[in-house]
Amino acid sequence: MKILFCSSEVVPFAKTGGLADVAGALPVALKELKHDIRVVMPKYASIDKNKFSLKKVNKYLFTSKISDKVTVYFIDHDSFFKHDGLYGDKKGDYPDNLERFSYFSKKAIELIKEVKFVPDVVHCNDWQTALIIVYLKTLYKKDPVYSKIKTVFTIHNLAYQGLFGKESFSKLGLDEKYFHVDYLEYYDKINFLKGGLVFSDIITTVSEAYSKEIQTKEFGCGLEGLLAKRKDALFGIINGLDYNLWNPAQDALIYKKYSGKSLKDKHENKIKLQAECGFTKNKDILTCGMVSRLAEQKGVDVLSDSLDELMKLNLQVVILGTGDVKYHDILLDLAQKHKDSLRVFLKFDNKIAHRIYAASDLFLMPSRYEPCGLGQMISLKYATIPLVFKTGGLADTIIDFHKDKANGNGFVFENFSKYDFISTVKRAMDVFKKDKFKVLINRAVKSNFSWQASAVKYIDLFKRLLKEKV
Repeated sequence: MKILFCSSEVVPFAKTGGLADVAGALPVALKELKHDIRVVMPKYASIDKNKFSLKKVNKYLFTSKISDKVTVYFIDHDSFFKHDGLYGDKKGDYPDNLERFSYFSKKAIELIKEVKFVPDVVHCNDWQTALIIVYLKTLYKKDPVYSKIKTVFTIHNLAYQGLFGKESFSKLGLDEKYFHVDYLEYYDKINFLKGGLVFSDIITTVSEAYSKEIQTKEFGCGLEGLLAKRKDALFGIINGLDYNLWNPAQDALIYKKYSGKSLKDKHENKIKLQAECGFTKNKDILTCGMVSRLAEQKGVDVLSDSLDELMKLNLQVVILGTGDVKYHDILLDLAQKHKDSLRVFLKFDNKIAHRIYAASDLFLMPSRYEPCGLGQMISLKYATIPLVFKTGGLADTIIDFHKDKANGNGFVFENFSKYDFISTVKRAMDVFKKDKFKVLINRAVKSNFSWQASAVKYIDLFKRLLKEKV
């Protein structure tokens, strides 16, 4: 099967979030299943041509590889992709994002002829690539090279939709009839993501629970009606985890490597993190870690409201991340107030992130909503027990230990409030003090969320879509 995977960010070349991790790992897993998959993304100014051995094909096209296995095409432009960031800066989104990603979308389609690679399936991800599907089904639908290509559109986070003023619609090169409520019009604006939902043959999301949640008013972000209408074409496939990047047995960034067979070395990581944070060094004190964007979506409001009460308990909390300035200020004030048991790192630091995963006993993910989430999967691999809110991918991957002692792999609260969050931390603390916590740890390290299982599900879906062609 031939697959063209389209993404606005791909690890290791460019990243702002989890989409890049997916785009860097899923194609490799699909390649290992013996399918011919190639990736296309913008060539941002931040991508080092020498570091990644980019080769020039023509004026606007470069190539490289992921893990020496999957070919990646980079689409260049004299000005569109010369910004310092991917989508915006401190002032907000770049004002030319509509032009940037509509250009990218057309070039991604033209690339098919340019490199003589006609895919069976074009797999697009999030709003930045949604127009690829729109153009294939409109501008290019009568071209025999493109007419039989099937399309899949994956929503990684429905909250980000690519909204633009209607006065710019003519720049897209589409017939005016498509600025309509049945197509790209959304409350008198252009909505790129909606176009992908309308025109794609199949829609996927990054967890089964999230695929159901987004059909409701609470999580549908104004598109719940359209998603419910297309429910028969909507599927949830949980993201996987790249265990080449996240494995304490081979992690050079943590204090001391360990595995499920040498968990005593995890304690050494804990003691050293405690020392780095200025905490009391004691393996018997519950240490809670959090690596997150500091925003309401991630439940930072509930966390910050709870910290004064949590600090009355015999526990320690380490937080790493950046986000909304108001939470920066709140957390810094709390850290100053509770400097013996609360440490806040307001930055993104990959080394500290790995060390928090490795050293903590409990990993906090009180997200209001979480399409998939990788933190809970990473923490399990590092024998760190997740504490999560029951939503999206967190609900699909974490089973509450108190409700199911035979299969439970973490702690789950079901009412989004600081009282339920604090209560769940206390439940976890009670288990931590007993031998039952060792049961949880041993179960955690045996968890397997590798990309192989998810890749097979994608292939099955592609085959279903192609039917007689496969």
